[in-house]
Amino acid sequence: MLTISALDSIRASDARAVRDSVAVVRRATLDDLTRPTPCSAWNLGDLLEHMTVQHRGFAAAARGAGADLTQWKPEQPGPRTIRRYLTAADEVIEAFAEVGAAEQGFALPEFGTDAVFPAVRAIGFHFIDYVVHSWDAARALDVPFIPSPDLLETALPLALAVPNGAHRRRPGAAFAPAQPHSTLRDPLARILLHLGRSPSWAPPADDASDGG
Repeated sequence: MLTISALDSIRASDARAVRDSVAVVRRATLDDLTRPTPCSAWNLGDLLEHMTVQHRGFAAAARGAGADLTQWKPEQPGPRTIRRYLTAADEVIEAFAEVGAAEQGFALPEFGTDAVFPAVRAIGFHFIDYVVHSWDAARALDVPFIPSPDLLETALPLALAVPNGAHRRRPGAAFAPAQPHSTLRDPLARILLHLGRSPSWAPPADDASDGG
């Protein structure tokens, strides 16, 4: 049974993850937007625009407008990319705070036509994305990212619940195939590996030294 306490817990964790991402993104400059990221198809500007539109899409879903595909269309990176991200981060935290029932439906068209999920589950999707994307952005910028241990304890079982399989090899898949991790004790490393990241990823030396 979905409960309001479960909703309160996951949205509190999500807000912390989003604020962690804000702390990372505030360290970026316009010159950093061309840096490579662990998401091989995206530079930092592309990643931030993706993160921004996900905030806006999930905020729209929380307010009953998630089926509107225009809410999920990213903008091109540019001088306003960082500011757009910071504004969208505030928007999604505010929108999730307005959700009054754990069973409230979130329309999330990126999961398929007519895909609707209860609020608790949808916010859980968003939470995991922002633990991982905060790491992505931090690695692109070559700055530390050290989430609170209790946040990672909350995130790990949700991350491990994301199914692996051939669908992760399809173009545009949310996550690359999982890599072995079951013998590791570091929860962040396990989250990253299960979701197809390499914890050892680092920007090329020339990008790390000259800002891309």
